[in-house]
Parts: sequence; structure tokens; C-alpha cells
Amino acid sequence: MSPKLHSSIFPALILTTLLLIFIHYSILSQTPSIPSTPTNPNPAQKLQTYPCNLFDGAWLLDPGRRPAYDDTCPFHRNAWNCLRNKRENMERINEWRWAPGACELPRVDPERFLGVMRGRNLGFVGDSLNENFVAALLCVLKGGDGAARKWKRKGAWRGAYFPKFNVTVGYHRAVLLARYQWQPKQPEDIDLGGLKGIHPVDTDIPADDWASIANFYDVLIFNTGHWWGHDKFPKEKPLVFYESGNLIMPPLDMLDGFRRVLKNMASYIEKEIPSKTLKFWRLQSPRHFLGGDWNQNGSCLFDNPLNKSQLDLWFDPANEGVNKEARLLNDIIKETLRGTSVQLLDLSRLSEFRADAHPATWLGRKDAVEVWGQDCMHWCLPGVPDTWVDILAELIQYALQ
Repeated sequence: MSPKLHSSIFPALILTTLLLIFIHYSILSQTPSIPSTPTNPNPAQKLQTYPCNLFDGAWLLDPGRRPAYDDTCPFHRNAWNCLRNKRENMERINEWRWAPGACELPRVDPERFLGVMRGRNLGFVGDSLNENFVAALLCVLKGGDGAARKWKRKGAWRGAYFPKFNVTVGYHRAVLLARYQWQPKQPEDIDLGGLKGIHPVDTDIPADDWASIANFYDVLIFNTGHWWGHDKFPKEKPLVFYESGNLIMPPLDMLDGFRRVLKNMASYIEKEIPSKTLKFWRLQSPRHFLGGDWNQNGSCLFDNPLNKSQLDLWFDPANEGVNKEARLLNDIIKETLRGTSVQLLDLSRLSEFRADAHPATWLGRKDAVEVWGQDCMHWCLPGVPDTWVDILAELIQYALQ
């Protein structure tokens, strides 16, 4: 190539290149920018968009349906291990499938769920019905990590660690959620009108068992309710309510004390638990005592779920039955939590049907019924709490993915 030709082509190439660069940036300036990584919404906000009501539906008999675990699960509690205790009708109890009216409820895939929870921790806080729940969850999840082992930290009642996914599940026993203690009557006390002592309740202070867990868990499930009755705190040993260290005057009855504790605990959760933590409140697990309460020869020897037409007869507070507490307390819980970031886990209705699925007389001890009465409050495992697990897992996966 001659020097003259080279000198004429080189400026043309420069001009062409500059023109192409100008056109490229002109097009980019007119195109909306697209973020490389979408911003994930707050898990609680995302949960509001779940497309189906999982809590409204019916139990369908599904012959051949089998539970996800058996009586050898190491996370069982003996009194709920109905397979080991040879509770009658266990096969049929586990053939009932909960079917929401507008969608399908998938059975939890434990490996997938643990994968979604990888590096996260899940905690339960409340009474033994939440322990019943967590025992079912641990037994189900063991199917996704055979190396799962029992776990316990300061303040935790029980739990498990899943090393393959670095996931911890824990249960913190706090039956009232608020701090309380037994204070027996002392000889120097003035006449207390027949009282043997009192249980002072600090309505604005969480129980020590869960007061320090705010930054440990990524998902929390709370409950309380079953201890708020005179069978647990009789009139000669009552709950007495305090706030900011002072006796609340006029004194609160048990139901108003329940309201005050709920209000203060909800406020504590909103202030102290990080906003990124997914928070649930499990509504009441209904009891199924027929003919009397647990200490009054109440019984639950049923072979099938209740019919829909029977539910109000059993559970409507207007009927003053022994099982009315669930709906009564649920109304208070719903009212108190309205407007908070805590999600309601409304497992009450679906559980109301299942009068057939309690341990009843099969409690693993020969003298258990004589000592405790029939258990028509807790649930056989495997059993109804496994459906609670399916629902909880579905909602958590939807919120976190």
C-alpha cells in the first residue's frame, strides 16, 4: 500500500469509529436502565401476595397416603409417638389429606425446604402445642438430611441442627410469652383471703427463655393461649399483672391480662425483632374433649373427623362448651396483631375437624390416663401437625425465594 493511500484511509476509519460510538451511546441514553439484580421485597410483604388461602378447605380421604416418618424419629416426644404407643386407627388418621378450596397444598420436600433455608435458622416460641409443631417439623426435615442431630442452646428447650444445609431449628418454651414466677404465701403475709400465693406476671417483659434470640432466627413462630385458664392457674394461685414494675390497678382478670400481654409482646416483637425476620403467629390449636375437660373425664375416642355441621356446636363460645377457648382467644389475637408485621398462621379451622387425631389414652405410660386424663389437646405424630408443616413450609418457601 502506498503512503498516499494509507494517509487517506486512516482519517476515514477514525471518523467512522467515532460516528459508531456516538450512535451507540445515543441509543443507550434513550433505553430505560434495567438493574442487573432485582430487588427482593421484604419477605412479609411478599407473603401478602400468596395467591391462595391455604387455611380454608376440607379433609379428603386419600387411601394409600403414608406419613413422612415413623416411630423411630429421634425427635419424637414419647407421649405423642402414637405409632410406638400403638394408638388404634393410625393408618386412617394419616390417610386424610387437607385440600384447600382454591389450590393444591404440596407435601413438603424436606431437601428443597432446607435448601431454601440454607444458612438460616428457624425458631418456635410458646407452649407445648408449638413443641408438638416443632417435633413434627424436625421429623419431616430429617428426611432431607440424615446427619441431623439434636441441638440445644441457652434458652432453648429443644431443637435440631441440619449440617448439610447449616440450618438450625429451635423451640423456646414460654407458655405465657411474658415473664412470670411463683411467689408462695409467706408466714408474715397478711391474710390473703385463702390464697396460697400468687404468680406475678410482668406483662411488658418477655420470658427469659426467648428474650435474647432477636438476632439468631430468620423465621419465628409464636403462640400462647392454652395456659390462660383457671385449670393452670386456679383462684388460690392466680396470675397478678404488673407493668413497668407496678401492679396494674384495678387488677386485671385473666382475659384482660391476656390482652395486655399480647399487646406488649407484639410491641416488643415489632421493636426488637429485625424487620427482615419472617414472623408468624400460630392461632390456637383446638381441643376435642367430649363429656368434660381434661381433668373431668373428658374423652376423644373418635374414628373419623368431625363434620362441618358439628364445628360450631363444639367450638362456638356462645355454646359455652369445654372447647370454646380456641375461637375466643383467636379473636383477641387477631385484633391485637392487626396492623403489625406478624403473619397469622391460622391453623385452627382445619384442626377443628380432627377430633380423631389426638393421643387420647395411648400416652406411653400405663398410669398416664389415671394421672393426667386423656390427651385431647396435643396431637399424634405422625398426624395433623404434619399438615401444619406442609403449610408453613409452603409459605416460607414462597416468602424467601
